[in-house]
Amino acid sequence: MTSKNSLFQPFKLGSLNLDNRIVMAPMTRNFSPNDNIPGDNVVDYYRRRAEGGVGLIITEGTCVGHAGASGYPSVPYFHGEKRLAGWKKVVEAVHEAGGKIAPQLWHVGAVRKSGTLPEGDVPGYGPSGMNVPGKVNRQVMTQQDIDDVVAAFAQAAADAKAIGFDAVELHGAHGYLIDQFFWEGTNQRDDHYAGSIEHRSRFAVEIIQAVRAAVGPDFPVILRWSQWKQQDYTARLAVTPHELERFLLPLSEAGVDIFHCSQRRFWEPEFTGSELNLAGWTQQITGKPAITVGSIGLDADFTPKPGEMTFREADPASLDTLLERLDNQEFDLVAVGRALLANPAWVNLVKAKRMDELKPFRKENLGELI
Repeated sequence: MTSKNSLFQPFKLGSLNLDNRIVMAPMTRNFSPNDNIPGDNVVDYYRRRAEGGVGLIITEGTCVGHAGASGYPSVPYFHGEKRLAGWKKVVEAVHEAGGKIAPQLWHVGAVRKSGTLPEGDVPGYGPSGMNVPGKVNRQVMTQQDIDDVVAAFAQAAADAKAIGFDAVELHGAHGYLIDQFFWEGTNQRDDHYAGSIEHRSRFAVEIIQAVRAAVGPDFPVILRWSQWKQQDYTARLAVTPHELERFLLPLSEAGVDIFHCSQRRFWEPEFTGSELNLAGWTQQITGKPAITVGSIGLDADFTPKPGEMTFREADPASLDTLLERLDNQEFDLVAVGRALLANPAWVNLVKAKRMDELKPFRKENLGELI
């Protein structure tokens, strides 16, 4: 490891002050079976990562207040008095441990299958009723549906600020609802939400603007986005830097403060002719801080099977390349996922240069998930 470690430099943006550049990546968990209320197990899970030194925790996806927002059993919700009270306990625990935390606000869109509990027969909603390109098997969203979802995101953001969160993240990646509007494959509408890449961003722009109005000018708004989709790992929203600029600038102007740029492997360049990764290009185009993510701290030389949603086992890996790129200011923040599952104290161990104590990402090392 290099002697200079920019991971442990402070970061400030608006009301957000972080002790270091390390973010806990959002990772879906199904550990809230009691009416989708985050319980004491969830409180303990996030407290451990804050105690372990993470600068900013971004929670697992938590569903906004729309009937079709959830697509998986036992995920936490972000609406209703008891659920918000559960999240307030999480916030208090993280703050007591010296950390900062943001909820990832989530709507799965057409990924939802009718029958998924607790909503039961509520259908999945999508811009064109497609979970995958070319197959209309979900509810096509009306303008009223769109307005309702925009309002649900704004309300969730306002609630997040009210109960003490330090920022909010909007889940616009991986083939879920916002991304279904972004992606031409699942957005075949014939109105002003479809067509050009700018028009396909309109839904997200409306959400961002509504969220910004709900939280005020200084409360950080993060947008997570990706080229790849869980429905298609090869999908791309922008195939050139110019297209990427057309995609990102309206989102930036709408009020995004930080872009969370999801790659499967952070070290892979986004376009030929440049070593910049997705976060690097995003930072360069928007001038806004960018979070890089994707197999950080792990040896991830594998290719998931089509449709595979889980990540495979991996061993700890060197951080030298990551640190070199962070030193070069290619990106501003670094999101760590699986390594933090196996090692709640990952940040403190790295800071103390005790890399030999890091556990591999293996099932037997994940007991604290429960």
